[in-house]
Amino acid sequence: MLAPFRGIRYARDRVSGIANVTSPPYDVINGGILDRLRASDPHNVVRLILPGEDAAASRTAATLLREWLSAGVLIRDRMAALYIYEQSVPALRSPEVADGDGPGGAEARTLQRGIVGLVRLGPPETAGILPHEGVMPGLVAGRRELMAATQANLEPIFLIYDGDQAASAAETATEIMDRVAAERAPLVSVTTEDGITHRLWRLGDPAEQAAIAGDLAGRRALIADGHHRYAAYLDLQAQMRQGGLGDGPWDYGLAFLVDSAAYPPRLGAIHRVLPRLDPDRAAELAKAAFTVQDLPAGLGLGDALQRLAAAGRDGTAFLLAGGPVLRLLSQPDPVQLAAAMPAGTSASWQRLDASVMQHLLLGRLWGVADSERDVLIDHDAADAVRAVSGDATATDVAERGDGRAPAPGGTAVISNPASFDAVIRIAAHGERVPRKSTSFGPKPRTGLVLRTFGPAD
Repeated sequence: MLAPFRGIRYARDRVSGIANVTSPPYDVINGGILDRLRASDPHNVVRLILPGEDAAASRTAATLLREWLSAGVLIRDRMAALYIYEQSVPALRSPEVADGDGPGGAEARTLQRGIVGLVRLGPPETAGILPHEGVMPGLVAGRRELMAATQANLEPIFLIYDGDQAASAAETATEIMDRVAAERAPLVSVTTEDGITHRLWRLGDPAEQAAIAGDLAGRRALIADGHHRYAAYLDLQAQMRQGGLGDGPWDYGLAFLVDSAAYPPRLGAIHRVLPRLDPDRAAELAKAAFTVQDLPAGLGLGDALQRLAAAGRDGTAFLLAGGPVLRLLSQPDPVQLAAAMPAGTSASWQRLDASVMQHLLLGRLWGVADSERDVLIDHDAADAVRAVSGDATATDVAERGDGRAPAPGGTAVISNPASFDAVIRIAAHGERVPRKSTSFGPKPRTGLVLRTFGPAD
């Protein structure tokens, strides 16, 4: 079920620019980016989504949110609406990629266009929302505390659905969004420093809202990004009901839904940094179940990633970074691999690189339990390598929790991206891949539209 809401947006005349007050999602913001976003405008949304790690951090964010609303920095739309959100980039000058005139009359290529609204929460069989990735309880608790304190969904979860499935509506949600984007001026159009143009339309017509909701009602959606936030949605809902409050706004969560048939998802890799594991010892232990190859001295990371991709076409492979050389791990021993896998897991789950890494490499060979303290997360291979080589500025702040990079040293494990088809098969089987195994993109920009659910909302 999809429902409209009264969106919260930045007032243009109260900030230095919409690009300066919005941000990437909280879990891909590293220390350097966090500092830059904070400096870009005193009202940047990172002050709400990453308020710090002290005991009062969530209350600080709640106070800031109330102050910004009271001062008119943030404004609430008068009527409930759905919001069409689009991300585009300048198109290459060729007929294969150009798709018409975009923002400002310049050619643009649409990366994705979807709908922002409220989804009803519940188990997959009733809500139709399929998680595919495991979560860490500490991160879920942090997001839940922030939601409870602010009484807000500060950034949407990212859902994808298959628009090719038979639709009963005369006009599908994607067709409605395409028509609105072609015929109406956007509410917001802003280009961020990464070159992506973000456009937002408010859809206030009840008939159009009903048509979109009707088309989506019979579909299932996969969580592409936001598993910890979705788990926090469910935890907060359970908390409210256990408190005797029954049904309420906590039965819904903010979401961005994209038709994967119209905009095929792109998956990026997510890497691991183990700050307490010596790289030479890591390589030596890995030889018990992998072929370990030292790559030529001076080989650039780009060339090493190409070798990783080539090795990955024949099965699971990883790059190990730390110390003076990069090492390629490939051809895991099938006997040890089978012995390391949890009983009852499907063949698709067991073949996933993230499963091999967690259970064979980290667990069986290195004796490292996956934890927020011992296994750090990085979405960028170069940042992960720098984290263990002396320029440690970019391990994800959201995963570390304190906003500081670790001391140099340790081992980085660089992975290939997961296959979308494999993720779909695993989710349909009711399984979840290890936490932080998939990175769907492009990720929605945080701060373009927020949702509050306090008593006055």
